[in-house]
Amino acid sequence: MRDLFDRIHENKGPLGKWATQAEGYFVFPKLEGPISNRMIFKGKEVITWSVNDYLGLANLPEIRKVDAEAAAEFGSAYPMGARMMSGHTGLHEQLEKELAEFVDKESAYLLNFGYQGILSTVDTLVAKDDVIVYDVDAHACVVDGVRLHIGKRFTYKHNDVESLEKNLQRATKVAHQTGGGILVISEGVFGMRGEQGKLKEIAALKSKYKFRFLVDDAHGFGTLGQNGKGTGDEQDIQDQIDVYFATFAKSMASTGAFVAADKEIIDYLKYNMRSQMFAKSLQMQLVKGALKRLDLLRTKPDLKSKLWENVNALQNGLKDSGFDIGNTQSCVTPVYLKGSIPEAMALVQDLRENYGIFCSIVVYPVIPKGMILLRLIPTATHTLEDVQITLKAFSRIREKLENGTYKRLSEGVMASS
Repeated sequence: MRDLFDRIHENKGPLGKWATQAEGYFVFPKLEGPISNRMIFKGKEVITWSVNDYLGLANLPEIRKVDAEAAAEFGSAYPMGARMMSGHTGLHEQLEKELAEFVDKESAYLLNFGYQGILSTVDTLVAKDDVIVYDVDAHACVVDGVRLHIGKRFTYKHNDVESLEKNLQRATKVAHQTGGGILVISEGVFGMRGEQGKLKEIAALKSKYKFRFLVDDAHGFGTLGQNGKGTGDEQDIQDQIDVYFATFAKSMASTGAFVAADKEIIDYLKYNMRSQMFAKSLQMQLVKGALKRLDLLRTKPDLKSKLWENVNALQNGLKDSGFDIGNTQSCVTPVYLKGSIPEAMALVQDLRENYGIFCSIVVYPVIPKGMILLRLIPTATHTLEDVQITLKAFSRIREKLENGTYKRLSEGVMASS
C-alpha cells in the first residue's frame, strides 16, 4: 500500500506535465478588457479568436442594461435554495416556456451549467438495464455522464453512420437480454472540428431500430437554423430529436443551460435529476438576462447574418490560402498543422507577441500526436479587417513552421516560459 497522493506526485497527467512551461501563457492565460474582437493579453491588444460569444451579445448595450438592472433589483443571491424547496419563480417558468417554444419542444427545464447539465441529463435518462450508444468524439461532459452509467455502453466511429448501425445492432441484442432501452447521443456541432453531427442520418435509423435520440447542441444553438434554433432545425429533423440540450455559455453569452423534450420527460428530469434537485436555483439576474438574450435571437437576425459573413470570409480565406480546415460545417474554424508540442508553443507565442493574434491551441492528447490544431471562433463583433490581418499572419507562421524556425525556437520557449 502507498499514499494516495504518490501517483499524483509522480504523474501530473498528459496536460499537467507541461504546467511549468505553459501555465499563465499557453494554458490559463489572462484575457482582459470587455469581451470583444479585440482584447488585452499581457498588456497588448490582440485580435481574439478564442471566445464563444458568437452573436456578440456579451457587451451589447441593451444586454448590459438588462443585466445591470437585474443585478440592482435582485442582487446575485435571489432566489435562495433549490427550486423544489424555495428557489422557484414565475420568471424561471417563463424562460422555460419561451425556450421550449423557440426550439419547437413541448417543455423545457432550466439547468445551472452546461457541463453539469448534459452530464446529469445522460445520467438521469438511463437505468442499469439501458444501453448508451454515443459518438467517440463526444465532449468530455457527455463522456463523464456516460461513465456514471452502470449498464452497457458502446461508442461508434465519429460521424460514421455505418459504425453507429453496427453498434445499434449490438445494443439491441443487449437490450433484448436486459429488458432495457437504447439512448443514442450525438452533438449538434462538434466543438473541436466544427462538423455537424449526422443528425438526419441518425434519425432515419429510427425506422430500423428502437432508440431515443439525445443531442447536445452547445455550439449549434444560436448559430444554426432559423433565428438560431439550432442544428436540428438546420437539418430539418428537430421533431426527431427526443431530448434537445443547449447551453447559455456560448451564443447567449451567459451562464446556465436547458434541456427540452416532451412534457412527461421533462417532468421526470425535474423530479429525478439530482444535480438540480439538490442545487441552488439559477440566479434571477441570469434568468432575466437569458430572457432578453432569447428575445434578441428572435428579433435581431442581423446578428447571426453578421456572424456568418465573418465565418465565410475567414473560412474561405483560409481555404484559398491552402490551409486545411477539415470538414467544418459551422462557425468553429479549425486549422490543422503538423508539428510537436514545443513547436506549437513557439508558434502560438509568435502569433501572440509579434502578430497580435490570440487563438486557442489544441495538441495531444486531444488530437493525435504530431498534429497542431489552431481553433478560431469568429463572432459577430469581428471585422473583415480582423480576418485579413489574421490570414496574412497565418501564412507567415505556416512558412516558419515548415522551414524549421519554430523547431529551433522551441527550446528557447521551453526555457523562458
